[in-house]
Amino acid sequence: MKKYFSLVLFAHSIFALPFAMIGFFLGVTTTSSPFNWWLFVAVILCMVFARNSAMAFNRYLDRDIDAKNPRTQMRDIPAGRISANEALLFVIINCVLFIITTYFINNLCFYLSPVALFVVLFYSYTKRFTALCHMVLGLGLSLAPIGAYIAVTGAFSIVPVLYSFAVLFWTGGFDIIYALQDEDFDRGEKLHSIPATLGIKNALRLSVVLHVFSALCVFIPILLTPHNFSWFYYVGVVFFCIMLIYQHLLVKPNDISRVNRAFATANGYASAVFAICFLIDAFLRTNYHF
Repeated sequence: MKKYFSLVLFAHSIFALPFAMIGFFLGVTTTSSPFNWWLFVAVILCMVFARNSAMAFNRYLDRDIDAKNPRTQMRDIPAGRISANEALLFVIINCVLFIITTYFINNLCFYLSPVALFVVLFYSYTKRFTALCHMVLGLGLSLAPIGAYIAVTGAFSIVPVLYSFAVLFWTGGFDIIYALQDEDFDRGEKLHSIPATLGIKNALRLSVVLHVFSALCVFIPILLTPHNFSWFYYVGVVFFCIMLIYQHLLVKPNDISRVNRAFATANGYASAVFAICFLIDAFLRTNYHF
């Protein structure tokens, strides 16, 4: 179990899982849908199964690339801790469990489950032919809030879609920053990424633009929602924006030594704190009781 946790970097679930909680409790607190413990657990399981599938498939598909890259040579498959067949079996098991779990949620989730799996698995191929691979990763993570909302309500709505766009732009922006580490390697191996295509300076500029769009997407719900948000939500928005700014202060065109702090620490705090502030606001504003 420990080696599979290492394979999928389970700690990185902190990026999308808080936004799934936002989508779930947005459905619970703003519609007539009641809170259901089984449904809550099922949504978390779907997040775990989908992310396990995506990460393990990425490691499986990139095993030869990872073996060549000095930064990734010690990942589990090239290092021999997990075989390629074990990783692929892990992917298949998690995909099956994901689809089975959606079957017990509602019909819409079940019908859309193959689409969701296609998006999160397809990302692993994209660096081979498009520099927009970062946005495909963002698209995969952006399914978290709208997927959780659909699990509760069985329907789409504009506000959870906005949170999905926030995740799309946010993830695309910070994945560009993360990819700065492999600019030379990607170019040498003819792999596609924004840093390899545009260079570090222009890649960082594009990342800033994407993060501005992400900040707008967490602010716009204030304008579209008829009720008044409490100050908790505003604190969450401000903190989220500060973390976006902070990671761009950490990484400079001539100094990318703090990429990992910008990628993991800043974005982990951004997601978790924003979600906590959203949930406090939602429960205080609606006087919701379990």
